[in-house]
Amino acid sequence: MPVKAPEGPSDPEHNLRQGQPDAASFPRAAWLASARRALNTAPNEAFGPGDPRGRPELRRALADYLARVRGVRTDPGHIVVCSGFAHALRLLFGGRVLRGPLAVESYGLAFHRSILAAASVRTHPLTVDEHGARTAELPAARGVRTVLLTPAHQFPSGGPLRPERRASVIDWARTGNGLILEDDYDGEFRYDRQPVGAVQGLDPDRVLYIGSVSKSLSPAVRLGWMVLPGHLVDEVLRAKGEREAWAGVLDQLTLADLIDTGSYDRHIRRMRQRYRRRRDQLVTTLAERAPHIALTGIAAGLHAVLRLPGGDGADDRVAGRSGDRPAT
Repeated sequence: MPVKAPEGPSDPEHNLRQGQPDAASFPRAAWLASARRALNTAPNEAFGPGDPRGRPELRRALADYLARVRGVRTDPGHIVVCSGFAHALRLLFGGRVLRGPLAVESYGLAFHRSILAAASVRTHPLTVDEHGARTAELPAARGVRTVLLTPAHQFPSGGPLRPERRASVIDWARTGNGLILEDDYDGEFRYDRQPVGAVQGLDPDRVLYIGSVSKSLSPAVRLGWMVLPGHLVDEVLRAKGEREAWAGVLDQLTLADLIDTGSYDRHIRRMRQRYRRRRDQLVTTLAERAPHIALTGIAAGLHAVLRLPGGDGADDRVAGRSGDRPAT
């Protein structure tokens, strides 16, 4: 007799969970066309043991795309494919490529903290305001030579890292032989102007840039990349091992074709317009129905920041009704 599956929790009245891309907008036709071309043209050796660096077709496509769209300065030999930002962070710290202490934004993405805690990394918090992390605090962080930042669109404050703070963190890295880990969170989704280039373009030897397709395509496509300073390439490959165990070859070849044919760019443009319309609708609705709620942060990414009235405790009360908790 079939057993009825237990029912999951009921949907919250208002789902305020951040960073969830529109799953219905996955470019199925373009992905299928690229998958067919990739499968038909793939060399025979692509179906052998994987290369821990990732497929050369994808690394070449990424080097060109990131230079053109994000201002990243690199070449395919400095790119290592992974399965996303979480995988990159686990390789870097779980694989002992990097060690603590590590400066981090004082509040941000919870999974960053959980991965670092699992690797026993000691962290030093940097104060965050509407202009991003206060990088001027870095020189006072004793023993810290590595910092993790989300310069394009800080979560949850919603602000970018200001130009003077970008310059400050680069100066800190150069002066103290430091390293910047750049999580390019929401980097491609800026709605009020052209996206600001990656910090990596200011000094490729001092910045380790990490990106993925979790927002642009889908978190179900487990593909990401690390753009590494030259002295870290061999160490990352050592941590990854001789056989690629994470990112599937066919998905890598498909993404490379999607980029090379321009389908990826077209998809990003469509999604940028779609997400901008959604944000504009939120702004209009709030103005009409809840003018007492202020929308803060820049027009970017897949989350908006609402400043609630009611003083301390307002966030907790709303979070309880929305099925989510505020970041701390």
